[in-house]
Amino acid sequence: MNIVINDRECQAQTGDRLLDVARANHSHIGYFCGGNAICQTCYVKILEGAELLSPMSDAEKAMLSDTLVKEGTRMACQATIEKPGKITLLTTVEEAKRMTLTNPTQLPAYMGKMGWESAVKFRDTIAFQAQRETTGHPIEPVELLIDVVKGIGDAIQLVIDAVQSAFGLARPEAKPEAAKTNGEARCDVTAVDGTVACVNAHGKLATPEALKVHEHSGAACN
Repeated sequence: MNIVINDRECQAQTGDRLLDVARANHSHIGYFCGGNAICQTCYVKILEGAELLSPMSDAEKAMLSDTLVKEGTRMACQATIEKPGKITLLTTVEEAKRMTLTNPTQLPAYMGKMGWESAVKFRDTIAFQAQRETTGHPIEPVELLIDVVKGIGDAIQLVIDAVQSAFGLARPEAKPEAAKTNGEARCDVTAVDGTVACVNAHGKLATPEALKVHEHSGAACN
């Protein structure tokens, strides 16, 4: 099925978390805590297909204010795709980025609003995190640290990708495998006593020119 994240079509399937789909497709999304429902940076606004997602989790009920819920906000680390169909969403970090580029004067009010909505649920958030420690679902410090490091690494890669895109740069692509002839593997060659010979001893290519032709054509050993 297709899911549109920040106006970009991504591949997904039922059972996937929105966070995992976004990360797999290199979408702009926050996940500083590695998807452990702590940092609250993976908020997304569901523009279409909310009925295709899982019900709100206990973490979302504790952290999302009534205002954010009415606006269609979900936590990408908690929401999973339960039914096939079309889902369209906008991440809050992408929303803030676009606002910065198009109308930066609105950014202080936007950040103030998000801060206030978090403050409204601060007590519930603390209670939820404390409950995790006492109900047999504690957060493992080592695993959390690993997730945070991965999150930072992926965030840095997103920045690099954005810079490369802005300046028209591209990642080096892996070279395709050499073509095969008549189902046989291409000949590997090496230098032997000033000449070029097949490593499988199937014959010799006496000149560099012959070697170039041999390699370029992808010819199989004779």
